[in-house]
Amino acid sequence: MKKSASGTGYLGYFVRVAAIASFTFLVAGGLHAQDSDQITSAKLQNSHVKFTHVGPPTSKNGMAHSRFGITNVDSVASFNGQYFTPGQDGSGNPQKHWYTNTLGNPPEKGGTTTFNAPIVPVSLDLRNFDGSPRYFIVINGQAFTCPNPPLPGCQRLYFDVTPFLEPLLESPVFSDANYTSSPVPTQFTDAVQRAEFAKSAKPDWHTLLAPSVKTPRSISLVRGTYQFALNFDGSCCFFVLIDAGTFVNALFPGPTNTFPPDTSTPVGAAEAAGEMTTKDISTLFFPPSLLFSGANCCVGGFHAFDVEPGDTNNGNVPRLFIVNYSSWLNPIFVDPNIGDVFATSHELSETFNDPFVVFDGTHNLTPWWLAPNGECGDALETGDVIEGLPDEAYPITMPNGFTYHPQNEALLQWFEFQEHSDALGGAYSYPDPLVLPHLSPPQNAGCAP
Repeated sequence: MKKSASGTGYLGYFVRVAAIASFTFLVAGGLHAQDSDQITSAKLQNSHVKFTHVGPPTSKNGMAHSRFGITNVDSVASFNGQYFTPGQDGSGNPQKHWYTNTLGNPPEKGGTTTFNAPIVPVSLDLRNFDGSPRYFIVINGQAFTCPNPPLPGCQRLYFDVTPFLEPLLESPVFSDANYTSSPVPTQFTDAVQRAEFAKSAKPDWHTLLAPSVKTPRSISLVRGTYQFALNFDGSCCFFVLIDAGTFVNALFPGPTNTFPPDTSTPVGAAEAAGEMTTKDISTLFFPPSLLFSGANCCVGGFHAFDVEPGDTNNGNVPRLFIVNYSSWLNPIFVDPNIGDVFATSHELSETFNDPFVVFDGTHNLTPWWLAPNGECGDALETGDVIEGLPDEAYPITMPNGFTYHPQNEALLQWFEFQEHSDALGGAYSYPDPLVLPHLSPPQNAGCAP
């Protein structure tokens, strides 16, 4: 909006807000100090976005190694592989034989595998300490919590995910773009996977996602478990920080011995409604929101699976729902290219390489590695190796005119310690092979000296 002599528009808004707030404070005593949980981008100016994975509530032992995926579970199609290289297990014992499990069907079989990819949009209902809806008013850029019921000019502290859905669907995560690994335009995760299996993949081999937006959900967070930054116009929100433990508990259903699960959480409600099934690759999609734990910030996504019990309808085997939480990201970090679908591309690429998050302690456990960013690990986490590095994002301009920033990914060959990579072009990373030009030095357990 432009300023105007009549007091309407952007300046007029603040004039009216200030008048209402002053009247309320003087007459009704309804407003107090500026909200202490309001923050700005400056809080994160020296931060980097991080990612993690969330293990299942229980582990299943003794999962068989078979060519066509993990057996005795009700879940997505996958295929297994193996490689040999010297390394150490978690206890420091020598190990040479390693196993992989990858989403889709074996590349040498060719053909296209398409997974339903439900997108469950989840908004943030930010509430007062007592759980009641929270309203706020802005004076000179500062937020003040309004009494409930709200005064005129107060607005709800509710972060709606809806505006970010169309940009997500038009992004290279769910729409086609051109890549050197594919003779035809394809999706980002398929392009990375084709680069990884360039030696064995038939030309028509693809693993694709068919997105569909499901019933909008929300999670309620009480004050003290979140912090918020407002948009320039004073609306909610530019981004929100959320306590990680609170977030996970609000997202997933609690343990149960029956199926369908409790419907009080987004994951439980979507499963009970049949909008997320065990054969899907599901995304719980949020407006710009990051997780913190104590002083540690900022997690922008994780991949996981929800375990639900089996019954006679599925042969009495555990149900494993493959999911990821990812947030649309606004440019608030040290690297200005970290934004939009950076988190979603990271989590779905890792899901393709490790759909079951090393849950059996065997598949996708790797020799210990030390990434150039200082990350130490022993799992096939293809995005973690690259986060924080220069050129970690790979800009792609799509037909809608928007330039997206999916994350470059480490390839399987880097984790296999292949001295001469058999990936596309001998690369260890993709789409940009220059981001990860060298292997990790061999590591002891825990990267100990």
